Amino acid sequence: MRMPKNPQPFDELVSSYEPNDLVRLLGSDIGSLPKDRYLHWDQLRHLPPPEGFTSLDWWTAVKFKRMVSRHELPFKDTRGKPFSFSDTGNLYSRLHQVDRDASGRIEVPHGDMVNSGSRERYLMNSLIEEAITSSQLEGAVTTRRVAKELLRSGRPPRDNSERMIVNNYSGMGFLRENIDEELTVPMLMDLQRTLTEGTLDPDVVGRLRRPADVVAVVDQRDGEVVHTPPDAGQLRDRVELLLDFANGRTEDDPFLHPVVKAILLHFMVGYDHPFVDGNGRTARALFYWSMVRSGYWLTELLSISTVIQKAPAQYVRAYVFSEIDDNDVTYFLDYNLRVILDSIRLLHAYLVRKAGETSRLEAMLRGSDAALVLNHRQVALLGHMLKHPDASYTIDGHRRSHNVTYETARTDLHALDKMGLIVKYTGGRRWIYRMSDNFEDRLKRVVAP
Repeated sequence: MRMPKNPQPFDELVSSYEPNDLVRLLGSDIGSLPKDRYLHWDQLRHLPPPEGFTSLDWWTAVKFKRMVSRHELPFKDTRGKPFSFSDTGNLYSRLHQVDRDASGRIEVPHGDMVNSGSRERYLMNSLIEEAITSSQLEGAVTTRRVAKELLRSGRPPRDNSERMIVNNYSGMGFLRENIDEELTVPMLMDLQRTLTEGTLDPDVVGRLRRPADVVAVVDQRDGEVVHTPPDAGQLRDRVELLLDFANGRTEDDPFLHPVVKAILLHFMVGYDHPFVDGNGRTARALFYWSMVRSGYWLTELLSISTVIQKAPAQYVRAYVFSEIDDNDVTYFLDYNLRVILDSIRLLHAYLVRKAGETSRLEAMLRGSDAALVLNHRQVALLGHMLKHPDASYTIDGHRRSHNVTYETARTDLHALDKMGLIVKYTGGRRWIYRMSDNFEDRLKRVVAP
């Protein structure tokens, strides 16, 4: 990655102007950027400046507006300088959109699918997708088809890439189980251990960096060092501050919007880099933990890494801009809010598409072609499955629902099993039947004209 150019420090910029020129500049209306974009100097300098001003004039006015509206945070960089964020730009507008869309209902045609029995199925799909893409961001190499088969089948991983994916999936499950717990040092160590076990030297798993551990953040595409984390000797205190922040116990901490808090937790784990490896995965996992813990339950159905993976350089730049421009984490906040909103839009589009597919499949089941291969009892069962994909069925339950003999009910379910529409599991002394993983594709082949 080409490291971005940074302008001279703000106090030097201001002191380079004559008093009258500075008053004229700061009294102008050029401190706002086009469409409220939160641009860094390295981006702004390539745009045509407002008429009558230079690019440096423009940047000085923009920077001044940001400085007077910034909020200082309890975190400091390696030189003891605090991090902060600014109110300018679309920050609060985007936070409002997340409040509206990530903590309530998503309405789709044919019903609210997220709040129905389909939720767990969508949750499973999103956990799998996040496990895969978060691992790929850290270098895992495998196809989605193989990765999904790995996680759904439960087979042992065959290589390091597959182990990373299994670990990420387990890590998300670990946080779901601990969603009501405060974040502690042991819990943080357990999370990192879960995310990295079997992929690193056992000596560096589940512990903080030590002075002998040489760690730098490198752009995987070109080997460029983009960040050098704090010394290991500072980590114990920095991690304690991070935990206090995550648990809402930071001294003199003014109210922070919960989404801002979750994104800052993500940022600071990446900045501090408390572990030898697995920091990015840990940071993204803690973002989910913080969001869901704050009531943004829809976040569980999102995969932020899927959006990040489309343009990973933007993810890296959001970190770098924040660090080199006076510790202004608004860059990282702005980027992540756009990622969250893009993820919500992807989820909504997916749900609308699935709702349409379900309606078409239901129409197929009611059509004459289905009657050629399925009896009315099987059609009723499959229709119920479409609306309740996590339901389980038994021969006796099917018998009683349709008032038929045990043998007739068994024959119905056995035929559906042979078609691949359902799968059976042992449940004590009886068989339990559930929807197959590729149910919809198989159903289309069975009943499509």
